[in-house]
Amino acid sequence: QVQLVESGGGSVQPGGSLRLSCAASGFTFSSYAMAWYRQAPGKEREVVAVISASGTTNYADSVKGRFTISRDNAKNTMYLQMNSLKPEDTALYYCNANGYNWIGIKRNYWGQGTQVTVSS
Repeated sequence: QVQLVESGGGSVQPGGSLRLSCAASGFTFSSYAMAWYRQAPGKEREVVAVISASGTTNYADSVKGRFTISRDNAKNTMYLQMNSLKPEDTALYYCNANGYNWIGIKRNYWGQGTQVTVSS
C-alpha cells in the first residue's frame, strides 16, 4: 500500500522558517521523482519544487533562494526547508511522487497535505 505522509506544517510569522517532511512507503522511493505542490484558498494547485531520482532540483520562481528541496533515499523521505517565509506562502502543501512501477506502468501518488500558515 502506497503512503505519502507529510509533516512539519504549522503557523509561523513572516520571515520565519519551517521544514516539511514527506515519509514514503509502498513503492521504490529512490527511483521516483518527488515534488512539493501547494494550494492556497481559491487558487489552483501549483508546483513548488521538484527533485529527480538523481537529485536534480527545480524551483518555482516565487520560492527560489528561499526554499530547498532534498531527499534521503535511505530513509525514504523528502524534505522542504522553507526560509524567509511570506504571507503568500500560506497554503496546503502536498507531497507528490511520480515514476514507473516494476512493470513499467506510470504512477503518480499524492499525500494528504500539511497546512502552512504565515501570518503576523
